[in-house]
Amino acid sequence: MAGHSKWANIQHRKGRQDEKRGKLWTRAIREITVAARAGGGDLSANPRLRLAVEKAKAVNLPIDTVKRNIDKATGNLEGVNYEEIRYEGYGIGGAAIIVDTMTDNRVRTVAEVRHAFSKHGGNMGTEGSVAFQFKHCGQIIFAPGTDEDKVMEAALEAGAEDVVTDDDGAIEVITAVGDFEAVKNALEAAGLKPEVGEVTMRAENTIELAGEDAARMQKLLDVLEDLDDVQEVYHNAALSE
Repeated sequence: MAGHSKWANIQHRKGRQDEKRGKLWTRAIREITVAARAGGGDLSANPRLRLAVEKAKAVNLPIDTVKRNIDKATGNLEGVNYEEIRYEGYGIGGAAIIVDTMTDNRVRTVAEVRHAFSKHGGNMGTEGSVAFQFKHCGQIIFAPGTDEDKVMEAALEAGAEDVVTDDDGAIEVITAVGDFEAVKNALEAAGLKPEVGEVTMRAENTIELAGEDAARMQKLLDVLEDLDDVQEVYHNAALSE
């Protein structure tokens, strides 16, 4: 099946990640801390922690830092308690936005998120106001030019739910959350290296934004992503120049 173009959005996101390495390390540490506290420090028995450590490696977080924060989370060292909170709202043109945070100060975080929405043309919504427009799933994306038949064969054989080719040639593999690791490992074993591989909230439908509306939406997303307590920002806007 065909899907909308998302490659430009991915490249923008990767470029911004390169600009803010320190913020990525902070996010990785928080995710490791919460994952280890929830499911224990044994990587073989804790899928969420495995993914968190994999993300930490991708942003070059030192292995000693990874281990120290697992120890803090599991009680071997004193550490900070983080609470996971999800906020929902609307951006430019009614686009849906989900903001996942980890915080040690709920009052500070909600004030910062609400301010970002209101200052940049969005609106905070209530819990559940937009989440129904997204699917919690595994998402593995390959660059345009990747062998589509090879991806499809390996993905479906490994248990993927769907393979989507976007308008710009990017190939997107969708999996159930529990099957993500197995499918990703099978694709890599077949010699296919993804540009993006993560458990995410994937928009079921998109809203096309262009010109000034696209620029305003991108600014809102950038401001939200730059907040200290924000881990991930998901949205259903397809942004074009």
